[in-house]
Amino acid sequence: MIKALRGMKDTLPPQNEKYNYFIEKTTEIVKSYGFEFIETPILEDTGLFKRSVGESSDIVGKEMYQFIDKGGNDVCLRPEGTAGVVRSFIENKLDRVGAIQRFFYHGPMFRYERPQKGRLRQFHQFGIESFGVESHLEDVTMIVMLKKILDTFNINYELKINSLGCQVCMPPFREKLVAFLDKTEGLCEDCLRRKETNPIRVFDCKNPNCAQLLKPAPRLNQNFCETCESNFSKILKLLDRLEIAYEVDPNLVRGLDYYSRTAFEFVSGDLGAQNAVAGGGRYDRLVEFLGGRTTPAIGFAIGIERLLEMIEVPDAERNGYYFGALCEEAIETVYAQADKRRSSDNVTMGYSVKSLKAHLKAADKANARFCAIIGEDELKEQVVWIKDLVEKDEVKQAIE
Repeated sequence: MIKALRGMKDTLPPQNEKYNYFIEKTTEIVKSYGFEFIETPILEDTGLFKRSVGESSDIVGKEMYQFIDKGGNDVCLRPEGTAGVVRSFIENKLDRVGAIQRFFYHGPMFRYERPQKGRLRQFHQFGIESFGVESHLEDVTMIVMLKKILDTFNINYELKINSLGCQVCMPPFREKLVAFLDKTEGLCEDCLRRKETNPIRVFDCKNPNCAQLLKPAPRLNQNFCETCESNFSKILKLLDRLEIAYEVDPNLVRGLDYYSRTAFEFVSGDLGAQNAVAGGGRYDRLVEFLGGRTTPAIGFAIGIERLLEMIEVPDAERNGYYFGALCEEAIETVYAQADKRRSSDNVTMGYSVKSLKAHLKAADKANARFCAIIGEDELKEQVVWIKDLVEKDEVKQAIE
């Protein structure tokens, strides 16, 4: 027997019902904020992710599904969604329009890492990307919208937020941090590697010994320029005014130069070790970095699988018809009646002859509102027997 690859799973009912429910409700929310759907290819040029995610990152270095195709192209399955949307934004010359552009997407992503609870090799994300707005109000809108999504599904969470500064305050801070790291002994191999590539990423380290060694390290929020200090203060004041609880987390960082200012994560204590539900932030220099015109941008992504266990789908209301036959002679008549009814209602049909009890049971399983039956007596009278499975009423209607 051929089985699904490790870390890749089939999605069957009722799990896919939860998935579809999540997509439907989340789409309604983001559309109400003016976002439009965009779909980008699952397969992209590997260079896109090396440039956008960073060659020194774990994603590019260890986790990409990368291969040479039959045409000799170096390609990979997308490990995240932002890079593809930015590539499309530039390729379709939307960076030259000058207008505000807001997009949302959802679909599978791929990372070759050790499968565990809440982390698969094929997983799904729902993400949004906003281009052309530099205001701190857009940053807060991202957080408010994401909060609204999680509240819709009754997800328990905590909001963590930080600022990554800008091109003015980040370089001198990086110099201070590297000077501190050069004097610090006992850092793990990952931190030593990050010191040479993306030093700010040392604050991502989960090694308890490193966490202890990094306690006296300089922090970016102590080294903001006046503009970044003002911007972050405005965001926090507005969150306070909106009564949105948050924790300023100086260890919340992004390692690449095009990330700037606002970074945020929603985490849930209900998820165990992999507790990040969603995260996002500003990447004002990524469009320029990938060859487009300088465009302020911000977005977020939600890990869908991590939420599904916590989502309860409300019972669907009964709707539509179930058609069944009590004798062989009635099957084609039932089929014709069912086909006519499909022009206005959802219809399912039992193709084989069954007892009335069996048909009623099948109608109940199909969550139909009405059970329509034709047997010998109904054929003689040229009627359809119909039972309302909610009101329990029974009627006979003429065969059309």
